[in-house]
Parts: sequence; C-alpha cells; structure tokens
Amino acid sequence: MKRLEDKIRECGEVREGGIVKVDYFLNHRIDVAFLGEIGQEFHRLFKDTRPDVVMTLEASGIAIALATAQAFGVPVIFAKKSESLNLDKDCFVSEVYSYTRQKSYKIKLSKRYLNKGMRVLIVDDFLARGNAVEGMLELCRQAGAEVCGVGIVIEKCFQEGGASLRAKGVEVKSLAMISSIDLEKGIEFAPNPTEEVQG
Repeated sequence: MKRLEDKIRECGEVREGGIVKVDYFLNHRIDVAFLGEIGQEFHRLFKDTRPDVVMTLEASGIAIALATAQAFGVPVIFAKKSESLNLDKDCFVSEVYSYTRQKSYKIKLSKRYLNKGMRVLIVDDFLARGNAVEGMLELCRQAGAEVCGVGIVIEKCFQEGGASLRAKGVEVKSLAMISSIDLEKGIEFAPNPTEEVQG
C-alpha cells in the first residue's frame, strides 16, 4: 500500500533495536480517515474469504479491527491481555511472549464470542516474530474456528514471524513490508505482492 509506505516515511520514527514508531497516525494518535483506507484495503484483499468476525488483540489492534470490520459489515472480537472482574470465567486462554516487554502474558477471549466453525479474519498493527498472531491462532484452534486470513498493517520482513506463519500455511497479507530499519539510512521497503496492479 503505497500510501501507507509514504505515511511511514513521513511520520514514522526509527529507534534502536529495529523499532519503528508509528504512533503519530496508527496506534496512539490515530488518523481516522487513513484508518478507513486501511480497512478498505483489507476488505479488498480478503473480500472472497467471507469472514464472520474480525479478531485482534488489545489494545493497538482494536482501531484497525474496527475499520476492517466496518468495511466487511461484521463484528469485532478482541483477546484481552489484562485481568478484569467483568471478564467471563469461561475463556479460551493462550500465552504470548512479548519481546518489547520482555515477558510472557496470557491472552483471553470469552467462549461466548468465538464458536466452532466461525470464520475469523485476524488483523494486527505489526508482525515481527509472530507471537501475538500465534496466540490468536491458538485461541481459534481451541474454539474450532476457521481462520480465513491474517491481515497485518506493517510487517518486519527481516524478522521471522511472517515467513514462519506462511510456512505453516497461514494466509498472511501485509500492507507494508519493511525489509530493513537503520538509524542512519532509515526504512527500506520490500516489494509487496498485495499491491493492486494499476492498469
């Protein structure tokens, strides 16, 4: 998605350790109109999969899931990271390791909202090592739900998550694919097979 690549170059910040911050428009301060474009692009890429629901992980994925679900006309469900008194006791549970937080945590989703045979489109803001997506895939496995695709806004191709998921047969489509991040040279993008051919 050329518009996304341009936005990352214009507004993104490169940090040590292969980190790119896009909180100016994506996951802290949110450019709502642009988020609508992201939702429409995911709809274009996955429209033939006919999802029943869009799934993500709190908190950064929620806005992306809302825009995507609106484009499809389906509900959003999201796995919770934090304990809550009003969270159903009967939940699907998976464990996710966070490299940014350097710790593991449990993600939970009420069994009321994820059912056997449900067609699920997973979306998230970043894909690096793939742990968050693997955690959501595990919740779907526990429920007997069918994952019809994984939509990622920004994939770090120099880390193993995308390649590992695709090797397992998961349909992963990313809107921007970063091949390298350098403090001096900035961000380089890999060719993206999801780009719409202009003719």
